[in-house]
Amino acid sequence: MKSDNIKKGVERSPHRSLLRACGLKDNDFEKPFIGIVNSFTDIVPGHIHLRKIADAVKKGVKERGGYPFEFNTMAICDGIAMNHEGMKYSLPSREIIAATVESVAKGHSFDALVLIPSCDKVTPGMLMGSARLDIPTIVVTGGAMVPGFYKGEKVDLISVYEAIGACSSGSMTKDELYELERCACPGEGSCSGLFTANTMACLTEAMGMSLPYCGTTLATDKDKIEIAIETGKTIIDLFEKQICLSDILTQEAFNNCIVVDMALGGSTNTTLHIPAIANEIKNDGIKVDLDLFDKISRRIPHICSISPAGNDTILDLHNAGGIPGVLKTIESKLFTNLTTVNGKTIEENLKNVQDIDRKVIRSMDAPVHNEGGIAILKGNLAPNGSVVKQSAIDSDMLYHKGPAKVFNSEEEVVESIVNGKVEEGNILVIRYEGPKGGPGMREMLNPTAALVGMSIKKVAIITDGRFSGGTRGPCVGHISPEAIESGLISIIENGDSIEIDIKNRKLELNLDDNEIKTRISKIRHPKKELYGWLNLYRKLVSSADKGAILK
Repeated sequence: MKSDNIKKGVERSPHRSLLRACGLKDNDFEKPFIGIVNSFTDIVPGHIHLRKIADAVKKGVKERGGYPFEFNTMAICDGIAMNHEGMKYSLPSREIIAATVESVAKGHSFDALVLIPSCDKVTPGMLMGSARLDIPTIVVTGGAMVPGFYKGEKVDLISVYEAIGACSSGSMTKDELYELERCACPGEGSCSGLFTANTMACLTEAMGMSLPYCGTTLATDKDKIEIAIETGKTIIDLFEKQICLSDILTQEAFNNCIVVDMALGGSTNTTLHIPAIANEIKNDGIKVDLDLFDKISRRIPHICSISPAGNDTILDLHNAGGIPGVLKTIESKLFTNLTTVNGKTIEENLKNVQDIDRKVIRSMDAPVHNEGGIAILKGNLAPNGSVVKQSAIDSDMLYHKGPAKVFNSEEEVVESIVNGKVEEGNILVIRYEGPKGGPGMREMLNPTAALVGMSIKKVAIITDGRFSGGTRGPCVGHISPEAIESGLISIIENGDSIEIDIKNRKLELNLDDNEIKTRISKIRHPKKELYGWLNLYRKLVSSADKGAILK
């Protein structure tokens, strides 16, 4: 046992003395030490209930003869951090979370880990840290929030963001907005649509790292506690069999993950997180990049229409069959002989799956769209790639050519939108919001939601930043190289013609080569004075097409 490093032999008497201070008795030193990684906090709705889940996991660990030790990582609520300086810390927090898991687990020689994440950066961050350790690991995600109801319709956080635009345009009163605000987020859990948190929960299950149905079981569902108890028991099985993280997260598992992502129509943030997780696994044979996402997207149909692309919620997906229902539907497209955390292969897990609601999880013969949810665009504006959620775009905006309207920050474009300075046909360019240029690659839900709320439909957005999992519409993010790295996005001027062709995967700035060379020679990047963590992050972070990992 790795924990023998801190509990065996005469020379470990001081270590045992400290452990006794934590409550251990003589017979406890013979048990495997299981780290319970909890991201509880009482300012993030997706995490406010995680103490209950941690207690249930510990119960399962103890019942199977292990000794659980709980420790915490951080969590940032993207919804609360949105549209101000706080969002610059959201993506960088993924690296802190990964480092926390690595540091505490190494420092205390844990034999195995149970991860209890919920929101956007926490799930990938915990998996990244665990991948560095490569010990037996299992994930129990916190679960989604129940949807709210407003005037008889299902609503969620995105409904509130979009209502701001409606209020600004006069189609909704402030009193109505206040009423919506009060009911859209009823309580604990990650926001109820297929935004980044729930996308990552679903994909974690699809990769085989969570027990079946964990990814879609709601935070308030009593079954979540039962899954947590069973997870605590299962980690002991993984420890005894020495099934480590890298035994489950293989190249084939990542392929399956992306297949499910495309079928669900998940958040574009997966193109940052999945490559970042794969990068941490000590196997040179694993390659997960934007080209793999696009290759899979072209052959996998989009079969679920979940908010923000449609009206269904995670609750609807769960009741329709959950991730096992999705896997069963696309079984022919998967590697099904892979081991999962419950010791069974995917094929074995799917053997008895039936009663799938085809109104929510459509068949591959009658999909929502013929291609997957995400498309990767390239061209002179994004030679290294850019990302768009094509499943959440009206068909008449899959091709758009128009004049640029340029902004050097998110705040500038939001002000322009709400003050009526954006015209139909414009392509809004938001730059210097990339991993280095932001720094931190802010999500930009406010401008996209404002456009929807104000019923401005013939407008596209391109950015070297990123978009919320709740974004819908023709919004192209992750443009690489980013502006601060002198990508062509940095030389765009108001009125320049830009072409977005999603079906043909093109993103082009229509300028002749001589004009491009002239403008590049005159680039003057804005300077941002930074201090603390963001200053360090800016110096170490890679480009978005590489997963914004630290180098």
